[in-house]
Amino acid sequence: MPVEGPFDYIVPQGFAQKIKIGSRVRIGFGARRMIGYIVGFTEETKIKNLKPILELIDDFNLLDKNMLLLTKELSCYYCCSWGEAIETTLPKALRIGKRINLGINTSRVRITQRKFNPDVTLLHDLEGTARWDIYLKQIRQALEEKRSVIILFSDIDSFLKAKEIIVFHLGVSPIVLYRKQPRELEEWLKAKEGKANIIIGTRSAIFAPLSNLGLIIIDEEQDTVYKQDQVPHYNAREVAFMRVNIDAAKLILASTAPSSEMFNLVKKNKIGYNFIPLKSFPEIKILNTSHEYYRLKRKFILSKYLEDLISANLSAKGKILLFLNRKGFATFASCRYCGMVLKCPRCNINLVYYFQDNILNCHYCNFKMPAPKICPNCNSSYIRYSGTGTEKIESEISRTFPQARIKRVDKQTNIDIDAADIFVSAQSIIRKNNYNFSLIAVLSLDNSLNRIDFRASEKAFALLVGLLRLTQEKFAIQTNLPRHHVFSALENKDVNIFYDAELKQRKQLNFPPYSHLGIVKLRSVKEDRVLQASLDLFKKLDRTNRNKNIELISVNPGQPAKLRGKFYRQILIRSDNAKSISKFLKIHLKDFSHSGIIVTVDIDPI
Repeated sequence: MPVEGPFDYIVPQGFAQKIKIGSRVRIGFGARRMIGYIVGFTEETKIKNLKPILELIDDFNLLDKNMLLLTKELSCYYCCSWGEAIETTLPKALRIGKRINLGINTSRVRITQRKFNPDVTLLHDLEGTARWDIYLKQIRQALEEKRSVIILFSDIDSFLKAKEIIVFHLGVSPIVLYRKQPRELEEWLKAKEGKANIIIGTRSAIFAPLSNLGLIIIDEEQDTVYKQDQVPHYNAREVAFMRVNIDAAKLILASTAPSSEMFNLVKKNKIGYNFIPLKSFPEIKILNTSHEYYRLKRKFILSKYLEDLISANLSAKGKILLFLNRKGFATFASCRYCGMVLKCPRCNINLVYYFQDNILNCHYCNFKMPAPKICPNCNSSYIRYSGTGTEKIESEISRTFPQARIKRVDKQTNIDIDAADIFVSAQSIIRKNNYNFSLIAVLSLDNSLNRIDFRASEKAFALLVGLLRLTQEKFAIQTNLPRHHVFSALENKDVNIFYDAELKQRKQLNFPPYSHLGIVKLRSVKEDRVLQASLDLFKKLDRTNRNKNIELISVNPGQPAKLRGKFYRQILIRSDNAKSISKFLKIHLKDFSHSGIIVTVDIDPI
């Protein structure tokens, strides 16, 4: 864990007239020279032998008052240092000390405080496209009030389309912000200088340096990509709540399948709700495959009913989508003689077999190796490929329907609907809005529902609702769990069935949104070392815990237990307040050290 600040330094006489709160400086920290950020001034200190600031990088406030408040809130919530939080908001060039000339547009009106509370609305748009009328109306209103707008999207293709829509309807060109873009610093400076009032981008655009913030829109708020996978593990949706509270702005959270956390806020009347139903709900059929055990055991991928349904649609010249959320040909490879399963040497995860390229691939670290002809353990030639991915579906369907043109869709690229009769796809097809299949068949989601993940049902429901938009005719789902509330909600065309059942289960188990979870992650290249460190830390935290609202639940292997050559263990903590977890861990982790062990904290893990 980084050392918690802030730290006191002497301001040399030559800097006194130029230094500002929010500016960058260069300082000595131990034996290193580092970048520091001015967060305040004081005339008194308890520290002896203070070091002076070595260099003033900025003579202006790179971070304004509201951004400093936001980063402090981020630090308190996500168990990171204030410095880590500040650096998260800035482009890489600024974090490493690049000097810039800032031309602030002083003609802009700056509003730092408002007299009304933030206005938050959940826009539940099953249609997927109807939301843009509301977006444009709210953006126009913010611009008329001379306030700025941030719009977040879950992928680059979506915000590029959004840019075209905004330019066409509003006649203004928004600034685009996302990490690793070639002109990240240049675009960030445009926003800081007030050269545009609209920012669009992915997760990190939530930190756009806009003044007069009046509106934040998060498109598909439930998408897990809004959660940062590096420290600090912030969720852009939660940061948006922090930001609109500081700036008293409006927040619109749009989704085809809202998260349970947001739906719970609606039920408690803490945020507004706007529901846009599907214009035309398809005919939905839940196919119970539990009674077809012997047929499926003999490697028949399709139930008899679904096979007949596909045949009927082919005869009617319809277009068919077969959905399976697993890529590749087989999900694992094993030796039939000795039983060895081929795993990734870096992650210890089953390798997925790709028939077309004849390779085994790890979906975690992208490790690849040629598919072996003999077992590397016993040298027998009995390698068996089991499990089903989209490649195998394509192969099996071509044998069942030899007269049909079949195309597999593996990437998020536009497809020619006239190029095939049957399309086979995983999740990439869901982001498309301009297709209308006569039949969509979901071949299996049972594995997803049976995962050790309390959000498994929510994620599966979001997948299915996303697919609904791609047909107005027939929608079929094969499952051994026909009474699951995910399927009942769709069959009865009532999303409340899902959310009522899901929230009831979460409440019984005291899972979010009825509590907050925190995970302390420990990793090391030595398995025995990380195991012992995790047990020691769990005992320490359990022994020193005096807060009745904080519960030390378990210490377990990470998910996955090995990733990219490092072994993981994790400690699960629960509380009714996320900041309580963060405060508790900051106190008790600062003096915990084990050689070769890296410790990180994830609050509200996804």
